[in-house]
Amino acid sequence: MAAEAEVLDELHRLRARVPQLTGALAASVDGLVLAHDTPGVEPEGLAALTAAALGVAVRMTDAAGRGDLRELLLRGDHGYVATYAAGSSAVLTLLAQDRVNVGRLHLEGRRAGSRIGELVDALPRPDVSAASNARAAATRNPTRSVARTANGTKPEPPAQAPPQTQPQTPAKATVRSTMPRRTPRAPTPRATPRTTPNTPTTSES
Repeated sequence: MAAEAEVLDELHRLRARVPQLTGALAASVDGLVLAHDTPGVEPEGLAALTAAALGVAVRMTDAAGRGDLRELLLRGDHGYVATYAAGSSAVLTLLAQDRVNVGRLHLEGRRAGSRIGELVDALPRPDVSAASNARAAATRNPTRSVARTANGTKPEPPAQAPPQTQPQTPAKATVRSTMPRRTPRAPTPRATPRTTPNTPTTSES
């Protein structure tokens, strides 16, 4: 990107103004490399260590009541490691020889940090666009959203409509008679009439 190229140009100009510099690196406060001019030094590792050192330094200045961190200076047997605030989201780390003029180092480092901070703050924030996409996705499909609110609680799920029930067919009414049931009686066999054969009547004289 054009802004990153300008950051790299600023690092080159800084090294030209201070010949005792052996490396310069611009990184985000969370340890991501933005631009570097560090021959012989791994930029990713230096950026990660810078972020870790900043975390401790920020807590130290806060505990001591010194306000926001502006710069951090370390000195070893072979030179200096200086870190300067660069805007609101980046830092500038400089590697210098032991014979560097510390006053000149601070002067040029602060100026370069201010310039790099302006360039970095003008870059689009990827986390903002990602958050916007997440909010848009949650709006389109709220039931699958797992985003938490600011107080750490899950948002209330949207109210769901009660399930629709199919109309039931009314049951047929059964009418029961209150009259007692009549027990059918067995048929009575009819008596067969006896027939008497006609017997002639005899009379005695």
